[in-house]
Amino acid sequence: MHKVFKALADPTRIKILELLKKRSMTAGEISEHFDMKKPSISHHLSILSNANLIYSEKKGQFIHYSINLTMLQEIMHWILVLKNKD
Repeated sequence: MHKVFKALADPTRIKILELLKKRSMTAGEISEHFDMKKPSISHHLSILSNANLIYSEKKGQFIHYSINLTMLQEIMHWILVLKNKD
């Protein structure tokens, strides 16, 4: 869970998740929304991927990134369980 919270602690990664909530995208498409170099975007994608918040699928010569809704549901469940413990 530590990797998840580290991944969610960065505003850039939150924005990437918000973009991927709408549709899957390539790293190039994601980078168009930021004023940073592509290696920096790749680093953020790697952190999100290592936290299982996104997954990637190779389609032809491009890698498409998608949000992992299952992991987000697990996080929400975990938070609700903590909230309701007395």
